[in-house]
Amino acid sequence: MAKFFEEPSRTFNEYLLVPGYTGENCTPDRVSLKTPLVKFKKGEEPAISMNIPMVSAIMQAVSGEKLACALAQEGGISFIYGSQTIESQAAMVRRVKATKAGFVGSDSNVSPEDTLADVLALKKETGHATMAVTENGEANGKLLGIVTSRDYRISRMDPSEKVKNFMTPFDKLIVGDEDISLSEANDIIWDHKLNQLPIVDKDQKLVAFVFRKDYESHKDHPLELLDDKKRYIVGAGINTRDYEQRVPALVEAGADVLCIDSSEGFSAWQANTIKWIRDHYGDSVKVGAGNVVDEEGFRFLAEAGADFVKIGIGGGSICITREQKGIGRGQATATLDVARARDKYFEETGIYVPICSDGGIVYDYHITLALAFGADFVMLGRYFARFDEAPNKLVTVNGNYMKEYWGEGSARARNWQRYDMGGDKKMAFVEGVDSYIPYAGSLKDNVQITLSKVRHTMCNCGCLTIPELQKNAKITLVSQTSIVEGGAHDVVVRDEHFDAKEK
Repeated sequence: MAKFFEEPSRTFNEYLLVPGYTGENCTPDRVSLKTPLVKFKKGEEPAISMNIPMVSAIMQAVSGEKLACALAQEGGISFIYGSQTIESQAAMVRRVKATKAGFVGSDSNVSPEDTLADVLALKKETGHATMAVTENGEANGKLLGIVTSRDYRISRMDPSEKVKNFMTPFDKLIVGDEDISLSEANDIIWDHKLNQLPIVDKDQKLVAFVFRKDYESHKDHPLELLDDKKRYIVGAGINTRDYEQRVPALVEAGADVLCIDSSEGFSAWQANTIKWIRDHYGDSVKVGAGNVVDEEGFRFLAEAGADFVKIGIGGGSICITREQKGIGRGQATATLDVARARDKYFEETGIYVPICSDGGIVYDYHITLALAFGADFVMLGRYFARFDEAPNKLVTVNGNYMKEYWGEGSARARNWQRYDMGGDKKMAFVEGVDSYIPYAGSLKDNVQITLSKVRHTMCNCGCLTIPELQKNAKITLVSQTSIVEGGAHDVVVRDEHFDAKEK
């Protein structure tokens, strides 16, 4: 007979946190959101931790290189999407890793034989006024000079004028060597009144730029997540088909952590993928797996060697797996069940395997609930897809600014390629939709507001750390009527469309 779960599976929207005692020292500025990303043994520290409990989803519409840098600045991690060629994904990872905190890899490069017309076209394409002049125009080629808007006058120069005739040559530049610290680089910039400082290696090859304008930006990101070389930490998605080729390329590119991207992770293919990684790299390459929704699924992946486990099937805003296949589980119930399994596994083995709640986050407070239910961090798609830094297009729909948003299970993302069993395009069906979401601006502004809510709520619960919240939170199930009561009701809300007149 089939196994039945007697309790209904529930969503985060059906729960509220009950306040706990807030002491005098329990203030939002004292809350730490640091959380482990990968497994560790009792008494030891994890190899990678995050400063905020947020990672971006492995999606074409979400996790590109710009978002990866922006999220790392705030203390989280992006997983560069894997539904692209190996070469393209590795190049994205490489560009993120080439961007140290305050050290910017050049994506605007010209050769001495290029023309002013080429410079102007590149400026229009990238928006960058500073360009490196290198041999053959290669990003990391030998630096021969730089071009800025000070070096040319559009109204007085012929568009065919060659770059070598108006660039600032290398012998007139002040440069820094590749071992320079950000503090030392900024001192040189201020002492010499520079707008930028090129960083070169011993062979005069361009390594990066440090810009004056980024100095204040660096100070504004105290939680930025860096590796031991002061580079942003970044993850990458992999699949269970071409991992023998994709994993080596991503490791060589510098990916700090990998994650198997699949709608359902309780499978031999995921175990095989993890085993191959362990056989070839040992524990030096960190890899998460999923998704699962119960204790059996968690234990399977933990015993297979996963460094973290993702939870959730069918809870994403653009996911229709439950409609199409009839599988899944309410995200709150799944998170609670897997968290109990995680704690049980830790008691038995002394190994703590972090869990990630992936999907089902509609409101900011759902993040706090997910953490209280036992998640160590959350994976977000729609949330991040709204921002400037996401790689999806900004469009106008009925006069409103929107961003395109599509699921990895949609036809647009070539869903048929994702099946572990080997996709057959003729037999394919979609598990995600193609949609629009309201544009929300910059990542930094939105993430800081969201995390401010999380910190304040944790203080209301009397908790200063995520482990304290997981242990001490009080949670209540709410009725449908109570959910309605929780919002504005029995009033007419004032907004710009409501014009009241006095009598």
